[in-house]
Formats: sequence, structure tokens, C-alpha cells
Amino acid sequence: MDSETFRHLLAVARGDAEPDLVLTNARVVDVFAGRIVEGNVALALGYIAGVGDYGGSQSEDLGGGYLAPGLIDAHVHLESSMVRPAEYARAVVPRGTTTVISDPHEIANVAGGAGIRYLLEASEGLPLDVLVNLPSCVPASHLSTSGAVLGLEELQPFLSHPRVLGLAEFMNVPGAVYGDGDAVEKLLAFRGRPIDGHAPGVNGKTLAAYVVAGPWADHESVEPEEALEKVAAGLYVFLREGTAARNLEDLLPAVNPLTAARMAFCSDDRHPEQLLGSGHVDHMLRLAVANGVEPLLALRMATLSAAEAFGLRDRGAVSPGRLADLVVFDDLEGFNARAVWFRGRKVAREGRVLFAGAPVAGEATVRDTIRVDPGRVNLALPARGKKMRVIVAREGQLITGEEHVEPLVKDGMAVADPRRDLAKLAVLERHGNGGGHAVGFVRGLGLARGAIAGSVGHDSHNLTVAGMDDLSMHTALRALVEAGGGYVAALGAEVLELLPLPIAGLMSDEPIERVREEMDALLRVTRERLGARSRDPFMQLAFLPLEVIPHIKLTDRGLVDVDRFVLVDLWV
Repeated sequence: MDSETFRHLLAVARGDAEPDLVLTNARVVDVFAGRIVEGNVALALGYIAGVGDYGGSQSEDLGGGYLAPGLIDAHVHLESSMVRPAEYARAVVPRGTTTVISDPHEIANVAGGAGIRYLLEASEGLPLDVLVNLPSCVPASHLSTSGAVLGLEELQPFLSHPRVLGLAEFMNVPGAVYGDGDAVEKLLAFRGRPIDGHAPGVNGKTLAAYVVAGPWADHESVEPEEALEKVAAGLYVFLREGTAARNLEDLLPAVNPLTAARMAFCSDDRHPEQLLGSGHVDHMLRLAVANGVEPLLALRMATLSAAEAFGLRDRGAVSPGRLADLVVFDDLEGFNARAVWFRGRKVAREGRVLFAGAPVAGEATVRDTIRVDPGRVNLALPARGKKMRVIVAREGQLITGEEHVEPLVKDGMAVADPRRDLAKLAVLERHGNGGGHAVGFVRGLGLARGAIAGSVGHDSHNLTVAGMDDLSMHTALRALVEAGGGYVAALGAEVLELLPLPIAGLMSDEPIERVREEMDALLRVTRERLGARSRDPFMQLAFLPLEVIPHIKLTDRGLVDVDRFVLVDLWV
């Protein structure tokens, strides 16, 4: 804030100067005291000048609506929306979201620093604050091959950017706990800045060491006891409600008037179907209140708690001196945003945007990122034992299980078995960095025939394919390469449906409504032609290579026992 803005804001707050706009007849949500205050709110130069008995020549009568701070998503990967940031804003701003804390590690794993620069440029000038925590673990570990390696030297040039906060989810728990060199270097360099955490199932002395290492927050809790232990250790806990992982309702027993100050909401990864359908943070508010959380407590978590988790004292409340990022609701159960203001300017009304899309940022550095010839990849798997390790995928969870299963063998080869919901799974390194491929098996996708594949494969984003026969799997892989990335369903030699994602193999260049239509068509044909029983097998597929989420995953380097953080043989 410059001195001229500062002095004028003071004058408006004192009543010595006229506000730019006065929002009258408001029921102001006081997230500090957990109460409703009736009055007017004076706005000036993008800030809130005061709450109370203010007037001015420019006013808008809110008709007794509930005026709340703009909603905050405490942790999100914008790339997982599968659209450019401007399209993402079109989806979430009319819902009341005005700030997101973004971790661009998806695109950074593909394109390195160029990916981070693209995301910052593409989110500039939006009526949505896209604040960034820099990716801490690119690649996520030494157990997969990504498109880039980002050390402290590569991250430092971004530290001066005004929208860069700190360090994103620190997934290298062993590195933090045992003080490994590269981990220590990053953690110490960012000490004093926000450091987001990523500690699924971590507890006891290991959790203590992890907190000592520096992370402030965590979004990986799946049980109330886990969340409470992390809060007691001093972490902020984010209740996640994404497309693949939906943990919010399970964690609500941990929410009370004391813990709510240390808890917030996050989406992590959320597809267009949910963003345009059930919603964003507004959906999380509805879920919380429907499950017994007091509305003002839920609103605190969606605003002030999230702001405080990252030291953002300029937002998160309807109070003097804070940014005029506001949303008005007609009730505190449905949380349907009637209007949204960003920096004092109305940017959405009755679910419709009142802003134009941002110009498209340069994308040359984040296109043409698929560098693999699937025709040269042999997916055949010789049977080498009586039992093999099988990944068990669970819908709505990122955590996988492990089963030891007798393979179905034909001509000496282990093959998929639809009768037992046993699909062949393969991960192919696609960045041209000399990686190979690995083959295994997965249960839980619910395919009856054919194959599905995607260039979205957290976090290294290699090509991931699962299917009931090798021909369908090869067909799917070839379609991905030709499209420059995306999601695809195939049956034999036929490509049934394809959603192209040419930007880093992660994002579309189409409007979000079109992407939703294409994704709906893809899911529909997967159910109708491939017999899939899972609600969204593509989102499940995308997390099967994520070697930092327990318990067993498959990367391009092989089968990973995440609990021991080592590669293990497929055969028991």
C-alpha cells in the first residue's frame, strides 16, 4: 500500500472522506467473535475502510444479506482443474472464492521453472488471488522420473515475486525427519516463510521431528484422531474435499470452537465436473454445516483460519484495513453466493461472472511435452511366481492397499482378470529423461474390458495406463501421444473417447464448460462400453503412481513400498 492510498483510507475510516462504495443493510459476518453484526460496510481503493454507520453517494443495498469475507482454498493444484487459470477463475469466483493457495508442482514436474513461470503469468490480473507456494519436491522422490529437478537454486529466483508465499507441501518426510542434505537446505532457506506440509499417517516422535523441521500445515489426515494429534503438535490441518480424495466429512468430529482456529478447507485436486456442479469451498461449507458444524464456525475455517495459516493479515475478515474481497449469501446453510466483490469491484452476480477472461500467457514452453514411443514398449509380463503384489485402489482415498494374489497365467504370461477386477497397470516415463517403464496390477478400478490411460500421473506425470488386454492399452497410449496428452478410453484398436490436455499434458486450452462435457463423455463411455463401476476411474488412475502416499504405488521405476520407501519386486 502506497502512502497516498494509506492516507485516503484513513480519511474514509475517520469519516472525513467519502467511500467509493457503501454496502448497506448488511448482516456482517464477524469471524473473530463468531457473531452477526448489522450495519454498513465502507469500501475505498480496494480495501474495507470501516464497518458501522457509514454513508456515501455510491451505495448498494444488500437487503439483509449475510456479508462474509471472500472464501479461501488453503491448498490446491490449479492444473488438476484441467483448464487454464482464467477458466478456473470463471468457475470458482461466482461461488465466492477470492483467494487460492496454489502449489504448481504438477506443471513443475513436467516443465520445471518454465512451468512455474507459466502459471504465475497465466494467473496475473485475475479477479482471484492465486498465491503460490513453490514446489518443494520436484521430483517427489528418487523413486520416479520427472521432467525436471528443482533444487534451492532453481527456486530462489521466484522468491521476490509478490504472489509467492513460501514452500509447498513438503512430501519428503524422511528427508525432513532425518535431516538429509537437500531437504535441510530448502527447509532452512524458507524458515520464517510459510512451509506447507504433507504427512499422511505420520504420528508420534516422527511427527514431532517433522514439525521441528519446519512445516506449518498438513492436508493429508484421514481420521479425526490423526487431525487432532497434528493440531496438538502445532500444525494447521486442512480438511480436504477434492475429486479423488474426500476426507472432509470423516474429519468433522475433530472440529470444535477451539480447533476451528487451526483448521481450514482445501480442495487439493478438483475436476470441472465438481467445480461447475457441486461447487468449490462453498460446497465444503454446505457439507460441514449439514453435518452439524455451526455456520459461523465453518465460515471462520473457510476464511480467517485459512488466512492465518499463511500469515495473510490483509484478508479473511470483514474488518477495517482488510482487502475488500467479499461475498454475500442469502442464508448460512445453502451458501449460494448472490454477489462477489474482489478489491471492492463486483466480479460476480447470481452465479454469473462480470469480468472478461485474461489474455492467454505464452505456452510454447509447456506444450509438446510427450516424448515417448509407446510402440516400442513391451507390456507383456512373464509369470515368475505363484503370488504377486497387487495395488488395491479405494474410491475417495489416495491411500492404497496391498494384496498378494495368484496371477492368471496364459502362455507363461501374467494377464489381467476381469472376473477378479484385476487390471494390468503400466507407467511409462514420458519426459525423454532416459526413464523406462514398469508393469504391475491393480484392483479397484472396476473395469470389465478395454483400457483407460492418462498423461496425468501424480506427481511425475508419466503416462499411466490400466486395462484388461494389451491391445487396448497400446491403443490408449498411442492416442495420448498423438494428442499431446490427456485422458483416453480404448477398446481393442478403437479409441472410444479422448479428452486432449495439450498444455503440459495436464491442461486443456478449451473453456471449462467444454472440458466438463468432454470429461462427462469420457466417463460415460467408460461406464457403458468398458463396464467401469468406479465413479471416476481416471482420477483414481492418476494417483496410482504417487509414491509418497501409502501404501504401495507403481512408478516408471517399479513397484514402490511407500512405508519403507523402497522398490520391491512384483513377485512375492
